[in-house]
Amino acid sequence: MYKEIEETVQYLTDKGFTDPEVGIVLGTGLGGLAEQITDSVEISYQEIPNFPVSTVEGHDGKLIYGNFAGKRVVAMKGRFHYYEGYGPDELTFPVRVMNRLGISFLALSNASGGVNPDYEVGDIMIITDHINLIPNPLIGPNDDRIGPRFPDMSEPYDKELTERAWEIGNRLVMRVHKGVYLGTTGPTFETPAEYRFMRIIGADTIGMSTVPEVVAARHIGLKCFAVSVITDLGVPGKMTYITHEIVQEAAEKSEASMTKLMYELISGT
Repeated sequence: MYKEIEETVQYLTDKGFTDPEVGIVLGTGLGGLAEQITDSVEISYQEIPNFPVSTVEGHDGKLIYGNFAGKRVVAMKGRFHYYEGYGPDELTFPVRVMNRLGISFLALSNASGGVNPDYEVGDIMIITDHINLIPNPLIGPNDDRIGPRFPDMSEPYDKELTERAWEIGNRLVMRVHKGVYLGTTGPTFETPAEYRFMRIIGADTIGMSTVPEVVAARHIGLKCFAVSVITDLGVPGKMTYITHEIVQEAAEKSEASMTKLMYELISGT
């Protein structure tokens, strides 16, 4: 993988992706933040050597470089998921590339289902920890040039960034929470029994992404911040029929709040 990472980094550098300070991963229905990136260079994933291609509606499949909140950023407008059939190396490849480009931390967003009874659709949850029910992306031979065989995960989400985001959210009078994200493979939404189980084991929200990217980021020593937008509820008495289109629509309604939070956080780093 190391050779492929270097090849992709060289391609992007030649295209003007030079010295980014922050990496951003934009999830389902949250791609609007990319419109706030100025002086941008956009490249389709299909054109980037060794990159997978997004196959999910709501994930445009573009890598964007430019200025956001006073920083040089590289943003993924659309990510990759285990349920698309991609292997662990492919899922996490872009994170490793952004790291080699020079980012100092990775900011991720996702749409998720809330299982905490205090949450409502449209709320924002700052992720403080996660439970991984997706195959670990580090399974297989380890390349010590990328990271250690047994990386520590005692602080998957940077505490300083998390607290700063919490203060920003409250200052901007958002419905913001802190909690635990549970990552599943998808692509099915959960049954009522699965929702109950996931709440029992400590989850506040459930989604189909983010965790592999964070594991890969921590493997290479990259700081992470992540936020979930609550798009549906897996709470007894509040469960309704859910589709991907409903998730997209709910995420888009909270997009402005998420963008404000990200802007304030990144501008202060």
